[in-house]
Amino acid sequence: MTLMDAPQLDVARERRRRIRIIVAILLGLIALWLVYHYRNYPQRHAVDQFFAAVQKQDYEAAYGVWFHDPEWKQHKDQYSKYPFNDFYRDWGPGGEWGLVKSYSVDCSLSPADSSGVIIQVTVNNRAEHAYLWVGKSDRTMSFSPNEIQCGNWVGFLTE
Repeated sequence: MTLMDAPQLDVARERRRRIRIIVAILLGLIALWLVYHYRNYPQRHAVDQFFAAVQKQDYEAAYGVWFHDPEWKQHKDQYSKYPFNDFYRDWGPGGEWGLVKSYSVDCSLSPADSSGVIIQVTVNNRAEHAYLWVGKSDRTMSFSPNEIQCGNWVGFLTE
């Protein structure tokens, strides 16, 4: 076969090939965005479970979620640093947030080289937000020493 005997260019085949490449790249980008966007899903889900229990006024279940230990009553002495009475004082009806009637888990941030995630929650539609720290390995919770900002569409895309 010589150069003059080369097969004819199949325009339809080249177009299909180009479309497949573009679709594969777009699907790859969407998959990367989904993985990035939902990287803190286990911690956000734990906070959602916690506030759902607080909203139902099931403070014992909420305490179990706080320490990621539903059987916490079997070994109360492990939680002597933050006993249930202190927890109830903080999250019960007389606590800082009062009765939780509504909440939304707004956003999360995993600081570089950290063992946890900071999660912002809007409670009872208040302008002041709750910030919780959730451990990555054991999903135990505590109050976050830092605050994060979220709420715009760029934050939604990159959060």
